[in-house]
Amino acid sequence: MSQINNPLGIYKLLPKSNCKLCGVATCLAFAAEIIKGQKRLDECPHLESHIIEELDVKIIRQTTPEEQLKQILVPLKREIATIDFSASVQRLGATLAGDKLTIKILGKDFTIDSEGNMMSACHNNVWVMVPLLNYIISSAGKDLSGKWIPFRELSNGIVWSAFFEKMFEKPLKQLIDAYSDLIEDMIHIFRGKPEETSFDSDISLVLYPLPKVPMLICYTKPEEDIESKLNVFFDTSAEDNLKIDSIYRLCVGLLVMFHKITSMHIKP
Repeated sequence: MSQINNPLGIYKLLPKSNCKLCGVATCLAFAAEIIKGQKRLDECPHLESHIIEELDVKIIRQTTPEEQLKQILVPLKREIATIDFSASVQRLGATLAGDKLTIKILGKDFTIDSEGNMMSACHNNVWVMVPLLNYIISSAGKDLSGKWIPFRELSNGIVWSAFFEKMFEKPLKQLIDAYSDLIEDMIHIFRGKPEETSFDSDISLVLYPLPKVPMLICYTKPEEDIESKLNVFFDTSAEDNLKIDSIYRLCVGLLVMFHKITSMHIKP
């Protein structure tokens, strides 16, 4: 039997009685839950044990993006063990204490040991951990150009631009619209720096997600029937210091941080 990577492949082997004894309304829904990893085959009382054993090894279960990133962390940690930290300090804009490297993310210290383990006073989310290890491994340490371009104009940005807009730019705009204090939090908590730019905006703020991968956030407040506007820019050197997929993931990780901060404004 070939591998099964969709619910229909499981469904055709089920009794199709929709008995609900598995706790799901239909057999097809049960098959979908199996693929997602939310149900087990042995929860169907009609399947014989030898069928369950045969099927279980053939099913390719879907994983969440977070679970996929956790899997990516494993080889990255192995590669970190090959990096000479002492020779990488200047390249990364980092500091070294003993055998541990410390890099600032939004002004906060993240310390990494030679096995790729990460320590920080902040919550470590996997969206940030993967880009940080990639930064340590592959950053060219190129100096900043001081020239800003939108994500889509980075050399490989067009491939990821739809994801970037959907998963970062639009949600960030909605967050700032809902919580006007977020801009102040970016300045005081995350070491953001207001900056004069040629872009038309009410607020222009530079953040440093990584020492050599800054971002410029430009926000225009809403007025009467005109909605707000938000644009995010990166230094033209960004892809020399972090691969495009990691820039995207890092931004999603920052959004997680921002959501945690704004949650403090919500009174129960």
